[in-house]
Amino acid sequence: MAIPVAQMVTVARYVLKQRLAGRERYPLVLMLEPLFRCNLSCTGCGKIQYPASILKKNLSIEDCVHASDECGAPVVSIAGGEPLLHPQIGGIARELVARKRFVYLCTNALLLERKLDDFQPSKYLSFSVHMDGPRAEHDFSVCREGGYDAAVQAIRAALARGFRVTTNTTVFEGSDPERMRHFFDDMMELGVEGMMISPGYSYEKAPDQEHFLRRERSHRLFARMFEDSRRSWRFNQSPLFLQFLMGKRDFECTPWGNPTYNVFGWQRPCYLLQDGYARSFRELMEDTDWSKYGRKSGNPRCQDCMVHCGFEPSAVRAAFDSPRAMGATVAAMITGRL
Repeated sequence: MAIPVAQMVTVARYVLKQRLAGRERYPLVLMLEPLFRCNLSCTGCGKIQYPASILKKNLSIEDCVHASDECGAPVVSIAGGEPLLHPQIGGIARELVARKRFVYLCTNALLLERKLDDFQPSKYLSFSVHMDGPRAEHDFSVCREGGYDAAVQAIRAALARGFRVTTNTTVFEGSDPERMRHFFDDMMELGVEGMMISPGYSYEKAPDQEHFLRRERSHRLFARMFEDSRRSWRFNQSPLFLQFLMGKRDFECTPWGNPTYNVFGWQRPCYLLQDGYARSFRELMEDTDWSKYGRKSGNPRCQDCMVHCGFEPSAVRAAFDSPRAMGATVAAMITGRL
């Protein structure tokens, strides 16, 4: 596994502090969306379908820092939109790093090479490059020929400058397990620190509604993908979450684990659903009716969801709830076997 030791220690201390304080609900990762503009129109994306008046808006550096301070999560994922289109993205990253947040700046990497001078290498900063599988699959997903090659070139440039680089991959219906296994090998050979993988979510606004995975199909696909997991593969995720994707474990969603802040405020209830907005993080946590969400709630929008932002926090909680689960986590990290 590829989660940095410093991050693991920080998150472990944070979780133990929350548990000792008796808090049932607490965030692990702040999903920060400083803008919705993008320079791609991916088929499975439901995040950028807004009128021009909304797409022009940016969160300020102060907005982003305040959200991080208010939330207190040790990890911040900067998403969007394409964050590198934000005129102050370098300043946002610097301020969050100064607060010792572990920052994952998600990007399609089309602008990454020319923007590298806006950042300084740090153990707290990683560029999380969108790579939706092998070349053909990725280019199809992002609706841009040459997108894969451009991302690979940018990854090499960032690594050469001493930056941490990870990848994030969304898996859709029709993905070939063997081709994905070769893709994992390619990413390791490229030199990325780790990979993040998740099934796609069927956003209502996404242009392509035909290629989102149903739960049983997800289990079968990931089980085949990881059936002979290689020690050389480094995933920047909880092993228990990967086992959940394979159908080896069953978790309920933790929607408050990765709260979302964007130009509208604190999004209810999670990164994927938009059921209104709260004016403060406290209002989000205390006034949201969490019983309406998750598979057990019967909410039809939650039945097939297995996305990392809802279930990675569940996997982390499970590891701290059970010595056996913690042992399984440590064993997988050491051996690479799922």
